[in-house]
Amino acid sequence: MMRTPGHDKELATGFLFTESVIDSADDIREMRHFEDLDRASTGNTLEVSLQETPDLSGLTRHVFTSSSCGVCGKATIDSVFQQFPPIEAGEPFPPDLILTLPDRLRSAQKTFDRTGGLHASALFSRKGEMLVLREDVGRHNALDKVIGFGLREKIDFSDVILLVSGRISFELMQKSLSVKIPTVAGISAPSSLAVKLANESGQTLVGFLRGKGFNLYSGTLA
Repeated sequence: MMRTPGHDKELATGFLFTESVIDSADDIREMRHFEDLDRASTGNTLEVSLQETPDLSGLTRHVFTSSSCGVCGKATIDSVFQQFPPIEAGEPFPPDLILTLPDRLRSAQKTFDRTGGLHASALFSRKGEMLVLREDVGRHNALDKVIGFGLREKIDFSDVILLVSGRISFELMQKSLSVKIPTVAGISAPSSLAVKLANESGQTLVGFLRGKGFNLYSGTLA
């Protein structure tokens, strides 16, 4: 996969979980980097050994291409719910707290400061504490790294808020649902399918979070 190097074990853990290859980080017996045949690529191969042989037949992205968007959206969401059922949103987060998160995210984006070209995902506690932030050239990779960190560190995803730096895609909502994150916020806009998934999954979805305002697309706030 195309990714920004760093936190590769978290990326692998998060990716394997959100693709339903593993049920927890404990399903992984060992992960190790090993040298590639091409010395210029050294460190870019990660070997993952699992406790049991996985069923890889379902390893596929939940994205369909169709000229009928309504049917496409319903089929896509139904396929997600077969693996990751809707959740209870839990206690709402206060708007005042949510409005403080973009500045905290931006101040911690060290690689973005150097490149200006990376996405970021971060988890915050109910008190506004940043639990983890990860950056990557791919928005999905950044979230997989965050999820992988949370799985490895046994974070309780059911009482955190996820903030992403860019557009909120359907796949980001799917990945957040896989670990039962109740509230997702983004600096930019959500896609229409992401909004539809959030409304049906029970998640709270906030978009255009910038300055002194935001849009609430699903769920409730305190």
